[in-house]
Amino acid sequence: MIAGLTIVDMMWLAAALLIAGSVTGFLSGLFGVGGGAVLVPALYELFRFTGVPEEVRMPLCVGTSLAIIVPTSIRSYLAHRATRTVDQSVLRAWAVPVVVGVVFGSVIARFAPEQLFKIVFVVVAAVSAIRLLFGSDSWRLADDLPKGGLLKFFGVGIGVLSTLMGIGGGQLSNLLMTFCGRPIHQAIATSSGLGVLISIPGALGYVFAGWPAAAAYPSVAALQVPFALGYVSLIAAIVVMPTSILAAPVGVRLAHALPKRKLEIAFGIFLLTVSARFVISLI
Repeated sequence: MIAGLTIVDMMWLAAALLIAGSVTGFLSGLFGVGGGAVLVPALYELFRFTGVPEEVRMPLCVGTSLAIIVPTSIRSYLAHRATRTVDQSVLRAWAVPVVVGVVFGSVIARFAPEQLFKIVFVVVAAVSAIRLLFGSDSWRLADDLPKGGLLKFFGVGIGVLSTLMGIGGGQLSNLLMTFCGRPIHQAIATSSGLGVLISIPGALGYVFAGWPAAAAYPSVAALQVPFALGYVSLIAAIVVMPTSILAAPVGVRLAHALPKRKLEIAFGIFLLTVSARFVISLI
């Protein structure tokens, strides 16, 4: 028995993590997201099963998700870049502001209550889903993305919210870019690059943010699944990463084969389902 789990329990846990990794990589390529919208709810259920205290369960999921997103985002971005649909100028403009936002988000994560992570997740996912399912091309904030300081301000906001949600930023940048008249295929491809900018400093930030919690809750230091570093479960990351990396190019190929409206509907239903799960946990 390890950390209170039998060998059979550990086998089921490993199988669930492998499946979550495959789905994460596929959706990372398909929707240009880091996969955190899949990983966070999946890890939440897994850590609940293993007895991680509720007070720290959600930030633990978010930190682990960000760590897993690192290689998945790199793989997804490289695959999208090969299609020549990534707007590199937008990524360059957001590079510094997004990292600044990640730092702010990591500081907030150190002191925020568990409910805040769920609320941010639900609100952003629900707004994104409504835009994709019921919106039209006439739903626009502008004909194109803003320039200069305002674009950088949005970058900081994406960094903060993504860090609190455990996502690679694709969900938020997809929403902004489509509201500003960019085609969804370009939005997805460009958003895949944000995962690289967000996941690396974000994961390091959650390692730092989780040290006080690990001291207060000894079970968190072991995660009830061995080998944790702050708010990052190393064993979960190691199990999930390989399958997520392998599955990402499959999602990329499907993304560029699907018609625009089908892609929007699929993404919208997915986000609505995820947000509904956390609404239930908040009641």
